[in-house]
Amino acid sequence: MSARPIRVVIYGCGNMARVIVGYLVEKGADVVGAIDSDPALVGRDLGEVAGLAEPLGVTISDNADGVLDATMPDVVVLTLLSLMSDMEPFFEACASRGINAVSTCEEAFFPWNTSPEITARLDELARRNDCTLLGTGYQDVFWGSLVTATAGATHRIDAIRGYSTYNVDDYGIALAQVHGVGLDPAAFDAQIRAANVPSFALNVPPWLAGALGLDVSGITQDLEPIFSSGPITSLTLGREIPPGQVTGMLARATATTVQGPTLVMEVVGKVYGPRDVDHNDWIIEGEPRTELVVTEPKTVELTCATTVNRIPQVIDAPAGFMTGDQLGPVAYLPDLLTTTLGID
Repeated sequence: MSARPIRVVIYGCGNMARVIVGYLVEKGADVVGAIDSDPALVGRDLGEVAGLAEPLGVTISDNADGVLDATMPDVVVLTLLSLMSDMEPFFEACASRGINAVSTCEEAFFPWNTSPEITARLDELARRNDCTLLGTGYQDVFWGSLVTATAGATHRIDAIRGYSTYNVDDYGIALAQVHGVGLDPAAFDAQIRAANVPSFALNVPPWLAGALGLDVSGITQDLEPIFSSGPITSLTLGREIPPGQVTGMLARATATTVQGPTLVMEVVGKVYGPRDVDHNDWIIEGEPRTELVVTEPKTVELTCATTVNRIPQVIDAPAGFMTGDQLGPVAYLPDLLTTTLGID
């Protein structure tokens, strides 16, 4: 049976999508459609927006239904928003048509504990229409399989503790908003802390527990605003943030397990100053004790490469809303993105 390039639609043409488009083209995927509501992007060629050397011949459209119905791709890459409550209609648009979707939505990494009703409804819709939905990205490897692979070399685990930082300016306005960037302390308390907005840290302990065969018995979340000692400019907000306004958030999720190990994830997302860099550090306490340090990880590029590399696994996966702990580690793609779907 011969193979053909995987047909991909890009839904959301911002910062992350621009990198993903370049990776898709290099891997030989057939990018057949692009969707965005930004008037500054609508009508432009996707290749131009992505900074490619040549136009792709794919015009960015704000008519999502029209693009999805006309192209019926093998997979849609959703690079839009950070919370499942916001992402639900976009996942639904794909699942209702039986189209696979892979998303960089951070909560979609493991939404069963933070948005169980939404996830269950999307899972049922995807199963009914024989397609797969998945949240992936940087955390799939660097907060997930990297840690569980190391745990496999551990005799006894007492606790797993993670610490990660990233620059909110790299990911757009939606992510900055869920971190409270630009708010005053009272507004942060009301809109973020009191609302108990699910942080990216909150999905990590249940993911790790599932992959390690542990049962979560309880989980808590702490959200703390971050401030700068002096004014700092946010490229995403397009303005200077003065002292006294929030420049980011520290989120800590702590899970206890029936079997004993404690799982802790601490995440700092903020507007970076000139000396700030990304961190990804883990400690597995037990016998033996192991410390993992990834020095200055290229979080944006790693997120985009992981998303592209997950695509064949999503196409071949069982129907439903899947998570990376169910699919296993992300596989490197040395060859082109091809499929035998639709070929007799």
